[in-house]
Amino acid sequence: MALVYRPMMQFSGMLFSLLGWVLSCLTTYLPQWKNLNLELNELEIWTMGLWQACVVQEEGGMQCKDFDSFLALPPELRISRILMFFSNGLGLLGLLLSGFGLDCLKIGERQQEQKKRLLLFGGMLFWMSGITAIVPVSWVAHSTVQEFWDENIPDIVPRWDFGEALFVGWLAGFCLILGGSLLNCTVCSTEVHLSSVHYAVAEQQDQCQHLETETRP
Repeated sequence: MALVYRPMMQFSGMLFSLLGWVLSCLTTYLPQWKNLNLELNELEIWTMGLWQACVVQEEGGMQCKDFDSFLALPPELRISRILMFFSNGLGLLGLLLSGFGLDCLKIGERQQEQKKRLLLFGGMLFWMSGITAIVPVSWVAHSTVQEFWDENIPDIVPRWDFGEALFVGWLAGFCLILGGSLLNCTVCSTEVHLSSVHYAVAEQQDQCQHLETETRP
């Protein structure tokens, strides 16, 4: 059974990891990290991302403007840029290393120990990539909640709310951690070799033949 489950778990792990990496890259460039709906003008919705701020108008579509300076950004957005770059890089490196460690890949078939190490290291990179993706979106969400309930800000001042990119980032981190866990489980699982299976079948046949000879009159 181990020979059947290992390729399935490896395929599932790579699929979740690839999905998480794509969502992580998407989260990095989405401008909807924060949303602002003005009560005075309900036809406009302001959004803010790591690279630009946009205004969505009901009639004029979306207009965006890039941030002029990296240092002018709030601290959570500056650190989020760096962490999301790390997450994307670690995820890409994990995909490359894990791909060479898969059982279905014939390259390096005789070097099983090295393939296991590549698979294990790739799974750990996916863990790090997932955590590095969850930290910035959680930090931005925490700062947004604090600003939303800040009593020092007058009630007439509009408040920022959660954007869609935060939920995409949380999903990306979960998929990356799940994919890395599945890959590491396949490394820790015991592999049943064909030689041991043939030996067990032959031994069982010998026992059956021995019982038949004993039961004959």
